[in-house]
Amino acid sequence: MKKLSLRARVLTGAVVAAAVAGTFQVASASASTPTAAPAAAVEADAANRNLQQTTHLTVAAATKAAQATLDAAKKENQRVSVAVVDRNGNTIVTLRGDGSGPQAYESAVKKAYTAVSWNAPTSELAKRLTNAPTLKDIPGTLFLAGGAPVTAKGAPIAGIGVAGAPSGDLDEKFAQAGVASLGR
Repeated sequence: MKKLSLRARVLTGAVVAAAVAGTFQVASASASTPTAAPAAAVEADAANRNLQQTTHLTVAAATKAAQATLDAAKKENQRVSVAVVDRNGNTIVTLRGDGSGPQAYESAVKKAYTAVSWNAPTSELAKRLTNAPTLKDIPGTLFLAGGAPVTAKGAPIAGIGVAGAPSGDLDEKFAQAGVASLGR
Protein backbone atom coordinates (compact mmCIF):
# COMPACT_ATOMS: atom_id res chain seq x y z
CA MET A 1 0.00 0.00 0.00
CA LYS A 2 1.28 3.45 -0.91
CA LYS A 3 1.95 5.90 1.90
CA LEU A 4 -0.02 9.19 1.64
CA SER A 5 1.71 12.52 1.94
CA LEU A 6 1.09 14.71 4.98
CA ARG A 7 -1.07 17.01 2.85
CA ALA A 8 -3.19 14.09 1.55
CA ARG A 9 -3.63 12.70 5.09
CA VAL A 10 -4.74 16.12 6.43
CA LEU A 11 -7.20 16.60 3.58
CA THR A 12 -8.56 13.05 3.98
CA GLY A 13 -8.96 13.57 7.74
CA ALA A 14 -10.76 16.87 7.17
CA VAL A 15 -13.17 15.28 4.69
CA VAL A 16 -13.91 12.43 7.11
CA ALA A 17 -14.40 14.84 10.01
CA ALA A 18 -16.73 17.01 7.94
CA ALA A 19 -18.75 13.97 6.89
CA VAL A 20 -19.08 12.74 10.48
CA ALA A 21 -20.04 16.21 11.74
CA GLY A 22 -22.61 16.59 8.97
CA THR A 23 -24.17 13.26 9.91
CA PHE A 24 -24.54 14.31 13.54
CA GLN A 25 -26.03 17.67 12.53
CA VAL A 26 -28.61 15.98 10.32
CA ALA A 27 -29.46 13.46 13.04
CA SER A 28 -29.76 16.10 15.72
CA ALA A 29 -31.75 18.39 13.45
CA SER A 30 -34.25 15.68 12.64
CA ALA A 31 -34.49 14.67 16.28
CA SER A 32 -35.29 18.19 17.41
CA THR A 33 -37.73 18.99 14.61
CA PRO A 34 -41.23 19.02 16.08
CA THR A 35 -43.66 16.49 14.66
CA ALA A 36 -45.93 18.03 12.10
CA ALA A 37 -49.62 18.20 12.95
CA PRO A 38 -51.83 15.70 11.11
CA ALA A 39 -52.93 16.99 7.76
CA ALA A 40 -56.60 16.62 8.56
CA ALA A 41 -57.36 16.90 12.25
CA VAL A 42 -60.77 15.53 13.21
CA GLU A 43 -62.81 17.78 15.42
CA ALA A 44 -64.42 15.73 18.17
CA ASP A 45 -68.06 16.69 18.20
CA ALA A 46 -71.31 14.81 18.34
CA ALA A 47 -72.10 15.55 14.70
CA ASN A 48 -68.96 13.85 13.40
CA ARG A 49 -69.93 10.52 11.87
CA ASN A 50 -66.39 9.16 12.27
CA LEU A 51 -66.68 9.08 16.04
CA GLN A 52 -68.66 6.79 18.27
CA GLN A 53 -69.57 7.39 21.88
CA THR A 54 -69.65 4.45 24.25
CA THR A 55 -70.74 3.95 27.81
CA HIS A 56 -68.29 2.57 30.35
CA LEU A 57 -68.66 1.39 33.91
CA THR A 58 -66.63 3.49 36.35
CA VAL A 59 -64.13 1.96 38.74
CA ALA A 60 -66.35 3.06 41.63
CA ALA A 61 -69.40 1.33 40.11
CA ALA A 62 -67.39 -1.82 39.31
CA THR A 63 -66.09 -1.92 42.88
CA LYS A 64 -69.61 -1.43 44.25
CA ALA A 65 -70.89 -4.32 42.11
CA ALA A 66 -67.99 -6.58 43.10
CA GLN A 67 -68.51 -5.87 46.79
CA ALA A 68 -72.26 -6.47 46.50
CA THR A 69 -71.44 -9.80 44.87
CA LEU A 70 -69.14 -10.81 47.73
CA ASP A 71 -71.72 -9.68 50.28
CA ALA A 72 -74.43 -11.82 48.64
CA ALA A 73 -72.11 -14.84 48.72
CA LYS A 74 -71.13 -14.20 52.34
CA LYS A 75 -74.82 -14.17 53.38
CA GLU A 76 -75.01 -17.74 52.11
CA ASN A 77 -71.69 -18.68 53.69
CA GLN A 78 -69.97 -19.10 50.29
CA ARG A 79 -66.35 -18.25 49.52
CA VAL A 80 -66.03 -16.86 46.01
CA SER A 81 -63.95 -14.58 43.83
CA VAL A 82 -65.51 -11.94 41.62
CA ALA A 83 -64.25 -10.11 38.56
CA VAL A 84 -65.72 -7.15 36.70
CA VAL A 85 -64.53 -6.52 33.14
CA ASP A 86 -65.31 -3.66 30.75
CA ARG A 87 -66.94 -3.94 27.33
CA ASN A 88 -63.60 -4.88 25.77
CA GLY A 89 -62.94 -7.63 28.31
CA ASN A 90 -60.34 -5.66 30.24
CA THR A 91 -60.42 -6.27 33.97
CA ILE A 92 -61.69 -3.29 35.95
CA VAL A 93 -61.66 -4.89 39.41
CA THR A 94 -61.28 -8.30 41.00
CA LEU A 95 -61.92 -9.29 44.58
CA ARG A 96 -60.89 -12.60 46.03
CA GLY A 97 -63.17 -13.50 48.91
CA ASP A 98 -61.69 -14.86 52.11
CA GLY A 99 -61.13 -18.57 51.71
CA SER A 100 -61.82 -18.60 47.98
CA GLY A 101 -60.04 -21.39 46.11
CA PRO A 102 -57.00 -20.73 43.90
CA GLN A 103 -58.87 -21.56 40.68
CA ALA A 104 -61.69 -19.12 41.40
CA TYR A 105 -59.84 -15.92 40.48
CA GLU A 106 -59.04 -16.92 36.89
CA SER A 107 -62.42 -18.60 36.42
CA ALA A 108 -64.23 -15.43 37.54
CA VAL A 109 -62.33 -13.31 35.02
CA LYS A 110 -63.09 -15.75 32.20
CA LYS A 111 -66.78 -15.95 33.10
CA ALA A 112 -67.04 -12.14 33.15
CA TYR A 113 -65.29 -11.93 29.78
CA THR A 114 -67.59 -14.58 28.30
CA ALA A 115 -70.75 -12.86 29.59
CA VAL A 116 -69.86 -9.45 28.17
CA SER A 117 -68.60 -10.89 24.89
CA TRP A 118 -71.96 -12.51 24.10
CA ASN A 119 -74.16 -10.20 26.20
CA ALA A 120 -75.74 -13.18 27.91
CA PRO A 121 -75.52 -15.05 31.21
CA THR A 122 -72.93 -17.79 30.95
CA SER A 123 -75.48 -20.42 32.03
CA GLU A 124 -77.38 -19.67 28.81
CA LEU A 125 -74.19 -19.74 26.80
CA ALA A 126 -73.25 -23.12 28.26
CA LYS A 127 -76.47 -24.52 26.79
CA ARG A 128 -75.36 -23.35 23.32
CA LEU A 129 -72.39 -25.70 23.42
CA THR A 130 -74.70 -28.53 22.41
CA ASN A 131 -75.16 -26.97 18.97
CA ALA A 132 -71.78 -25.23 18.76
CA PRO A 133 -69.21 -27.20 20.79
CA THR A 134 -66.26 -25.27 19.38
CA LEU A 135 -67.35 -22.10 21.20
CA LYS A 136 -65.46 -23.40 24.23
CA ASP A 137 -62.23 -23.24 22.23
CA ILE A 138 -62.24 -19.45 22.03
CA PRO A 139 -59.31 -18.20 24.16
CA GLY A 140 -60.19 -16.49 27.43
CA THR A 141 -63.73 -17.83 27.63
CA LEU A 142 -65.36 -20.17 30.12
CA PHE A 143 -68.80 -21.60 29.38
CA LEU A 144 -69.89 -22.40 32.93
CA ALA A 145 -72.66 -20.69 34.88
CA GLY A 146 -71.48 -17.74 36.94
CA GLY A 147 -71.16 -14.81 34.54
CA ALA A 148 -73.66 -12.02 33.96
CA PRO A 149 -73.57 -9.08 31.54
CA VAL A 150 -74.13 -5.49 32.61
CA THR A 151 -76.05 -3.49 30.01
CA ALA A 152 -76.94 0.12 29.38
CA LYS A 153 -79.46 1.09 26.70
CA GLY A 154 -79.55 -2.54 25.59
CA ALA A 155 -75.82 -2.77 24.92
CA PRO A 156 -73.26 -4.66 27.03
CA ILE A 157 -70.92 -2.37 28.97
CA ALA A 158 -69.38 -4.84 31.43
CA GLY A 159 -69.44 -8.39 32.68
CA ILE A 160 -69.43 -9.78 36.20
CA GLY A 161 -68.00 -13.22 36.78
CA VAL A 162 -68.13 -15.28 39.97
CA ALA A 163 -66.42 -18.55 40.80
CA GLY A 164 -65.91 -20.65 43.90
CA ALA A 165 -69.38 -21.65 45.07
CA PRO A 166 -70.26 -25.35 44.90
CA SER A 167 -72.43 -24.77 41.82
CA GLY A 168 -72.49 -22.44 38.85
CA ASP A 169 -76.09 -21.60 39.66
CA LEU A 170 -74.98 -20.06 42.96
CA ASP A 171 -72.09 -18.25 41.25
CA GLU A 172 -74.50 -16.76 38.76
CA LYS A 173 -76.99 -15.81 41.47
CA PHE A 174 -74.22 -13.82 43.18
CA ALA A 175 -73.16 -12.22 39.87
CA GLN A 176 -76.78 -11.13 39.32
CA ALA A 177 -76.74 -9.55 42.81
CA GLY A 178 -73.76 -7.49 41.65
CA VAL A 179 -75.61 -6.41 38.51
CA ALA A 180 -78.70 -5.52 40.56
CA SER A 181 -76.61 -3.35 42.91
CA LEU A 182 -75.83 -1.02 40.02
CA GLY A 183 -79.52 -0.17 39.64
CA ARG A 184 -79.81 1.11 43.20
